[in-house]
Amino acid sequence: MKNILYSLLLIFVLIPRLGQAEFVEGTHFLASPVPQPVETGEKIEVREFFWYGCSHCYALEPDIDRWLKRMPKSAKFVRTPAVASRWLVHAQAYYAFESMGVVEKIHNAFFDALHREDRRLDDEASIAQFVAERGLDPAQFHQAFNSFGVGFKLGQAKKLNSAYGVHSVPMLIVDGKYVTSPAMAGGGETAMQVINFLIEKSVAERKKASAGR
Repeated sequence: MKNILYSLLLIFVLIPRLGQAEFVEGTHFLASPVPQPVETGEKIEVREFFWYGCSHCYALEPDIDRWLKRMPKSAKFVRTPAVASRWLVHAQAYYAFESMGVVEKIHNAFFDALHREDRRLDDEASIAQFVAERGLDPAQFHQAFNSFGVGFKLGQAKKLNSAYGVHSVPMLIVDGKYVTSPAMAGGGETAMQVINFLIEKSVAERKKASAGR
């Protein structure tokens, strides 16, 4: 009887451990040799670098949307558009959407228009037309698109892209120092599991650093 109870206890102890994914540095994620400062204070920053025209970024969006609904309370998600020359107009459009306060309304719709509807939205005029079709004011879009504020955000994005060495997207950065992607993790869903793993790792590292002061 004691042996049976011991075996059952051992199973209950092992089950949670078996359910925890083990992610390996150098395989599922990389540690940046030069960590960057974060903008999220006490929250662990999860930053996505993306391009609206990227099919891999589009494929990742549903996984990000699901993850955002159950995002750890210790984390905060931020987006940064990639700024290679042919991606720049979409980066500027993103910050225009942000300036207008319509990112949540238009972000996925813009992805859909490019990838599901196969539309060419690669200049200010065509994007303004898209904005109008979504019931938004195209004049407001033009004003935001060409505003000082959007230009400033674009400059900041260029600095971040350079600091993190962004040459391909999507790229996901946790706490300014851990890098992963669907390609590294083995898929979008797994990439978000890696993100959760790295958030926990970063929380523990911050606590350890704070205790050592």
